[in-house]
Amino acid sequence: MTDVPVDEGPLSTLAQRHSVLARGYGGRADPPDPADVLAMPVVLHIPKADPPSRSRLLEAAASAAVALCLDERVGPGGEWEECFLAWTGARIRKVARRARGAQWVAAQDVPGVTVEVGEAQARAFVPGRVGDLDPRIKRLQIGGTDLEHDEPGPPPPDRPVLWIDPTLKMTVGKAAAQVGHASMLLAGSMTVGQCAHWSNSDFACSVRDADENQWRRAQALVDEGRAVAVRDAGFTEVAPGSMTVIAMWRPEL
Repeated sequence: MTDVPVDEGPLSTLAQRHSVLARGYGGRADPPDPADVLAMPVVLHIPKADPPSRSRLLEAAASAAVALCLDERVGPGGEWEECFLAWTGARIRKVARRARGAQWVAAQDVPGVTVEVGEAQARAFVPGRVGDLDPRIKRLQIGGTDLEHDEPGPPPPDRPVLWIDPTLKMTVGKAAAQVGHASMLLAGSMTVGQCAHWSNSDFACSVRDADENQWRRAQALVDEGRAVAVRDAGFTEVAPGSMTVIAMWRPEL
């Protein structure tokens, strides 16, 4: 008699994985050796010819970050659990790099999650020590490339929206890290049911530059507990404590 494979189901439940985001993140001081700093690498696919729009690329980065944070492999018994919990117990950091051509193809073999939004692609990788970064990622450039701000129109009413403060003039790499933080915070602020609903759309979201009025109203929603805000530590590009991105379950502005 031939053995029939048994489907043992998922390694963990969404509720278990969501609980890590819901409880917030540790604030341990950075280790003395910079190589011991824990970070989540994010790679943006930016071809030299015909690059994607900025807003779509940032949407892909935001979705990739939260998708990895709620991936089955970060939950109890998962192969990424130890690395992920060490990272969420420390200072949350993401470092965005760019890739094109063969670099992007090689990056797909490094453990992580890739998300495509239209013509845009981004991949979030399993967090780990900066000193242990895979050579296929380490060789990629952090700076030196940016994309023009585009005007994608009003965000759809059926998905979360991440509003960026454009007065900070962040590069696309810096903005990618910030929207990745925002999607994590937003998922943690949701109920498990809301998060499950979001996962059914592969964590699709909208990223938009806020005008002055939109930003002021978004800040008011943060004060009311109806939106979440990313406040940057100020290591690169912006001043410490800057509110860079405000995320909400539905566009209410």
